[in-house]
Amino acid sequence: MQDLAIIDFETTGLAPGVDRPTEIAIVIVRGHEVVDAFSRLMNPGIGIPPEVEALTGITNAMVAQAPSVGQVMTDALRFVGARQMVSHNAAFDAAFWTHELARIGITATNPFLCTLRLARRVYPQFSRHGLQHLRDCLQLVTPGRAHRAHADALLTVELLQRMRRDLASRYGLATVDAEVLELVQSTPRGRVDEALRGYRAADR
Repeated sequence: MQDLAIIDFETTGLAPGVDRPTEIAIVIVRGHEVVDAFSRLMNPGIGIPPEVEALTGITNAMVAQAPSVGQVMTDALRFVGARQMVSHNAAFDAAFWTHELARIGITATNPFLCTLRLARRVYPQFSRHGLQHLRDCLQLVTPGRAHRAHADALLTVELLQRMRRDLASRYGLATVDAEVLELVQSTPRGRVDEALRGYRAADR
């Protein structure tokens, strides 16, 4: 089973190209095991708004002496390599990943899986699918403070592994690899049962 690189950014705001990252964490998962991790603060080169400091606990003083975003992104890309990436709300993290690599002259090529999109299909009964709400609904282990990159990346790992177990049990699948997750993610919500029962039949 291929490695997956689970990523989480903390940023000064929500808009890539205007806002900048302040922290990144990447956790490498091989099968059902965490095998490596990367976590860094970085200096965004712009101020962190007070409301973001309050939310994340990352202050302007904390990042003042941190490496530049470009330096950290270079190290992060070297750490990830060509691995499949995963994040909760990949539209956000993939946008910052792509934009910040472009700023240092690198075209991002890693594919992304989104645990938010997956959760909407695996757990349609839940009213919301934010990471902290899913943590509460599924009674996942909270590894640290919410809205810090390493803690949120580890929580995303817990969510991913729970969804893999639930999909395997629900559909009688021996393994739930990136191919199965991509199928679930790309299937309309009302047709996941049909898609996975068809996949299981074809795999036998």
